[in-house]
Amino acid sequence: MQSGAKALPALEGRRILLGITGSIAAYKAAVLCRLLKTAGAEVRVVMTPLAKQFITPLTMATLSKNPILVEFFDPENGAWNSHVSLGEWADCFLIAPATANTLAKMRTGVADNLLLTTYLSARCPVVAAPAMDLDMYAHPATQENLRALAARGVKIVEPGEGELASGLTGKGRMAEPEEIAACLNALFAPETASPLRGRRFVVTAGATIEPIDPVRFLSNHSTGKMGYAIAGELARRGAETVLVSGRTALPTPAGVERRDVLSADEMFDAAVEAFAHADGAVMCAAVADYTPAEVATTKIKKNDGELTLRLRRTRDIAACLGQQKGSRLLVGFALETDREEENAAAKLAKKNLDFVVLNSLRDPGAGFRGDTNKVTFIDRRGREALPLLSKAEVAARIVDKIESLLK
Repeated sequence: MQSGAKALPALEGRRILLGITGSIAAYKAAVLCRLLKTAGAEVRVVMTPLAKQFITPLTMATLSKNPILVEFFDPENGAWNSHVSLGEWADCFLIAPATANTLAKMRTGVADNLLLTTYLSARCPVVAAPAMDLDMYAHPATQENLRALAARGVKIVEPGEGELASGLTGKGRMAEPEEIAACLNALFAPETASPLRGRRFVVTAGATIEPIDPVRFLSNHSTGKMGYAIAGELARRGAETVLVSGRTALPTPAGVERRDVLSADEMFDAAVEAFAHADGAVMCAAVADYTPAEVATTKIKKNDGELTLRLRRTRDIAACLGQQKGSRLLVGFALETDREEENAAAKLAKKNLDFVVLNSLRDPGAGFRGDTNKVTFIDRRGREALPLLSKAEVAARIVDKIESLLK
C-alpha cells in the first residue's frame, strides 16, 4: 500500500471528486478510487442514475468511505445535495468513465443530473477519461466535443486501444486506473521553474497526404499520437506551442495552437513560417519524401495494363530548419527498419539536429497506431535507449531532455 502512495506523492491530502457515468468501464472506477485513497487523497463520488446499473453505490461508498451522491436531494429526508458546494469542495473533478453522452452534455451545458450541474459549477481543474465503443469515439461529433472541451481547459485522458465490450477491437477503452491516477498526480505536482516557460516551440505531427487525382492519394500509417503527446507536454510545462498537424482524428491538446495542413508542401510552408518566431521545434510528423509530379484533374480511370506514377522529391522540412536554426533547438525523429542507429546518426549530422528520437519497426509495441513506443535518443555524445513506455511517458522523457539542453 505504501508503494502506491510513494508513486503518487502529489495526491496526498487532495480532495478528488470522482464522477462516474453509465459505462461498462465503471468497474475501473472502483480500482481508481482505491488508488486515490491509497495515495492519501480524500475522495467523494457523484454518479449519474444510469451509472448505478454498472456499479453499485454501496461498492463506491465502501471504497471512498463517503456517502455516494446521485440525486439532487435525498428522497428519504429531503436533504439537498448542493452541486455548488461539491464544486467548491473539490481540488479536482475527475469524470471516469466519461461517456459520449456526458461529454456532449458537458460541451453544450446541459444540466439534467447532479454530475453535470456540478461540472458547470466547478471552479477546480476538470479531468475526463472517455470510454465508449470505437465508432462512437471516432464519430466527428464526439471528436468535435473533445476538441471543444480541451480548448476550454478540460484535461482529456486519451482512451486506449483493445478489445471492447461490443466484441470489436479498436480505440475507446477507458485509460487504465494507474494512468489516470498518474495524470492527476502530475496535475498537482509542484511547479518548477521550467526553462520552457515563456518560450515558443513548433511541433509537427501526423501524416501528410499527397494527391494523385481528386480521389486517390499517397500517405502512411501515422496517427499523430506521438506528436500530439509531445505538443501537450510542452504546453503543460509552460511553452507556447504551435502544432502543425497532418490529418488526424485526435483532439487538440489543451493550451496548444493547432494549424492543420494536408500535403508535405503545406506542412513545409507552415513549419517554416512558425519556426521563424520560435525558440525550437520537434519534427515528429511522418512527411512524405516523394509526391506525384503531376496531379490529375479528373479521376484516373482503370485500364488494361500497368499505371506508372512519376514522383518528385518533397522539400525537407528538418533540413531547412537545421540550416536556419542558429542557437535554437531542433529535434528530429527517425523511423527505421534496418541499420537504425547508423541512419539516425547520419540524419543528426546532415540536418543539424540537437538530438534524434529513433523508432525501430522491429521493436514490438513501437511505431504507428499503438499507444506505446520504444525509442532511443541519439545525440553527439552518444545514445540513451528507453524501455517500452506509453507515448505520454515517452513525450515526457523527450521534453525532459529538451529542458536539460535549454538549461
